[in-house]
Amino acid sequence: MVAQPPAADGNDEWRFTADVVTVDQDGRVLLIQRRWEPFTGHWALPGGHLDEGEDSRVAAARELVEETGVRVDAADLVEIGTYNAPGRDPRGPYSTDAYLARVPVGTVAVADDDAVNVRWVQLGAALEDAELAFDHADILRAAIRMLTTEGGSC
Repeated sequence: MVAQPPAADGNDEWRFTADVVTVDQDGRVLLIQRRWEPFTGHWALPGGHLDEGEDSRVAAARELVEETGVRVDAADLVEIGTYNAPGRDPRGPYSTDAYLARVPVGTVAVADDDAVNVRWVQLGAALEDAELAFDHADILRAAIRMLTTEGGSC
């Protein structure tokens, strides 16, 4: 585990989350606009906290449906990596497992739960145009590398 300074509230307990890079066959990624702090109003990947004893892959699929209505099978998620760099979350030490989900073109997403808005954006444009929360730009870059290596379209 990476050493990280304590949170502003003094809590230095590690917290665990899962995030999902959801990509359709046209190379668009699904982003949510955050409802809550930190990063209120910023664009982010769907994701959130793991429930007690929950597997991160299952949490990723659950958070995706809670925030966007998009359903995927947790078994179909492909691991991108674990992100826990110091300062990635202003609330304190957080570690997230990031996954890639592939969905068909025309998949409908609707903002719900922690999301005030959703949008589909070309992968490259998401890095250039969107003000992304946390370290989600790093996660997107890793997903693009993964898709490019696999011969997928971006």
